[in-house]
Amino acid sequence: MSVTQQQVLDALGKVKSPDGVALTHANVLSAVTVNDGKVFFSINVDAAQARAWESVRAATEAAVRAIPGVTNAMIALTAERKPGSPAAAPPAPHRHSHGVQPVSAHRPPQSPVSPMSKQSEIPGIAAVIAVASGKGGVGKSTTALNLALGLRDLGLRVGLLDADIYGPSVPRLTGIREKPQLDDNRKMIPIQRFGLAIMSIGFLVEEETAMIWRGPMVMSAITQMLRDVAWGTLDILVVDMPPGTGDAQLTLAQNVPLRGAVIISTPQDLSLIDARRGLAMFKKVNVPVLGIVENMSYFQCPECGTRSDIFGHGGARLEAERLGVPFLGEIPLHMSIRATSDSGTPVVDSAPDGPHAAIYRAIGAKVRDQLQGVIAAA
Repeated sequence: MSVTQQQVLDALGKVKSPDGVALTHANVLSAVTVNDGKVFFSINVDAAQARAWESVRAATEAAVRAIPGVTNAMIALTAERKPGSPAAAPPAPHRHSHGVQPVSAHRPPQSPVSPMSKQSEIPGIAAVIAVASGKGGVGKSTTALNLALGLRDLGLRVGLLDADIYGPSVPRLTGIREKPQLDDNRKMIPIQRFGLAIMSIGFLVEEETAMIWRGPMVMSAITQMLRDVAWGTLDILVVDMPPGTGDAQLTLAQNVPLRGAVIISTPQDLSLIDARRGLAMFKKVNVPVLGIVENMSYFQCPECGTRSDIFGHGGARLEAERLGVPFLGEIPLHMSIRATSDSGTPVVDSAPDGPHAAIYRAIGAKVRDQLQGVIAAA
């Protein structure tokens, strides 16, 4: 059954704001996105009123989920301080919030309680690791997928979460076009492909859809894909992070105890500068850095065999040595890696006996060895 935007707005018109005004007339709703039974929008209020709106957000989600044909609803409560508005009161002790925490909750803590104290394991998953880069365009998503396949080839049970909300690449890299279904507990069932359990926001929206979301909406989406997915039993969940050092990275680090991060960089100085920032961020939130991968390390001509260091060479290895973190390996710039990625047939799976698959498996082995204790204890 197809769900329309008007059906959602009709349902929202029956929900009242704390002042008794219909939600559709309260001037707080973002654009409502409806796609194949999935509904996305946010409620934007002043930080000083955030606590009063928490129950409204919960009622809103219940109203949307009750619409016939709705399979998933992602509704964030975003709160910002307006110029000249009074400071929001601190949340009442032990009060449970069903929405995104107001801005006031992210002020420097006045007590020794750390934001990391909210971390909790994902049942059934032994280790969650992040694949990250300081900037885009360095081949992070291709590396994350082939790393996951390399870990699979080592006999591990592996999942892949595409957490790049603004630019999800995994649907194209895997050739997956189907939508995730819900189990009896209304959790999304990850798509099984290449022996991996895979989830991406790109499975829920069309490829051309622009995700124009504020930070709290991104945080809510990542949390939902971590917690509301039936991952099953996994040795490692590989998380393909968006580039940079923003809300998505902090949300992941504060939500689950990350067992490590793999930093992807090209050899050139511009990429290494941003890789340093990514590495520093993970260290600041006490996430172990499993190592650095130098992607697009060199180009070898398929016709004559001549090697060219297009982006320089060895910069990531030197950076790893300087920072005292492992260097995991070099991945060449090669047409077969690009072609298999574009066609949705990743090189580790489509050419398992080739030299590039061997490189990814070798990197996977170094990652596995650092996680051996965690995996064995699970």
